[in-house]
Amino acid sequence: MALSPAVVPLRSPPAQSTTSAAPIRVLIADDSAVVRGLVARWIAEAGFELAGTASNGRIALEMMAKHDPDVVLLDIEMPELDGTTALPRMLAMSPNLQVVMMSTLTTRNADISLKCLALGAVDYIAKPESNRGVTTSETFRVELIERVRVFGAARARARRPSAGTAQAPAHAAPALAPAAPAPRPATPFTLRPKVRNRTQPRALLIGSSTGGPRAVGEMLEGIGAAALRRVPVLIVQHMPPIFTAVFAEHLSTRTGLRAAEGKADERLEAGRIYVAPGGRHMGLVAGPNGPMIRLTDGPPVNFCRPAVDVLFKDAAVVFGAATATVILTGMGSDGTNGARALTDAGGPVLAQDEATSTVWGMPGSVARAGLAEAVLPLPELATALRALITGQPS
Repeated sequence: MALSPAVVPLRSPPAQSTTSAAPIRVLIADDSAVVRGLVARWIAEAGFELAGTASNGRIALEMMAKHDPDVVLLDIEMPELDGTTALPRMLAMSPNLQVVMMSTLTTRNADISLKCLALGAVDYIAKPESNRGVTTSETFRVELIERVRVFGAARARARRPSAGTAQAPAHAAPALAPAAPAPRPATPFTLRPKVRNRTQPRALLIGSSTGGPRAVGEMLEGIGAAALRRVPVLIVQHMPPIFTAVFAEHLSTRTGLRAAEGKADERLEAGRIYVAPGGRHMGLVAGPNGPMIRLTDGPPVNFCRPAVDVLFKDAAVVFGAATATVILTGMGSDGTNGARALTDAGGPVLAQDEATSTVWGMPGSVARAGLAEAVLPLPELATALRALITGQPS
């Protein structure tokens, strides 16, 4: 997700199995001794290999040279060398390194975290504000461990393919984030036939999670402001509060369009970008003067709040076939049920391909369900969506 939808842990399976892949090696860089100690313990309990802990970026860089980690959990605010400065140096040393930024929920840190994604970090996670919060937050632990599992697995297998005979540890912590990625496809997916006589879209709908902030920005920029001014753009990006407001600001800067968190009872306007507020579901309702945003504090859907399915299902009722919809990179399967409602209503659904996705969970789920009429690399998605919005051939 990129991070932190509402989380409701359901079960506690073993963490990493090392029977078929090398252990994932993790380096922790945080200036809090409490955080370093707790996270190191969680890493060991989950069956990962601790490459070391560092109290600042300088020490982390020294440890990287010695231990070659797969994943670095990197705090933003540290003495001597902070996470923002250390990040590009780490990636220069190890271009395929998976760096997850850690920060407390402040506007400044949200802004820095999103900039770090543009610099090459793969994700970020919100830290509780106090040491006590870190100690007691099950959500933080579960989300952190799941990110290590997802981002570290592929790199560890590729880098150490022969080190796969070790046995899993006897004591594994309950460590499954509910936003786990859907399995990679074992068989080719089937594309949904394209609708011949399309209805002109009255809205662009976007659902995304892990890797989404960068993908959404690149795609909207590729579509272009001229096309985007024809329709309202509604985005559900799995993010915590504060982050979604900053994300909207980044999109406004990048596209030149007005972008903000959606507000309850706000009437949709073409050429505006509406981002679901962190911690709330954003849906739609038919109003006397056109479609309006509805916000609710209902329970998580697909373990997420905001949830893509909530927006998509409402859009199918309000707009019918008059939508253009895309599912971008992200863990889990949120958006699949909503995509089904949209295709049943006659609207086209597109999905990002596996090669350009940070995690092919959400788009892969839609593709395997046979709901996508096209599964495309990110640049081609922009071209296809521009064609749908403008009614011109792609």
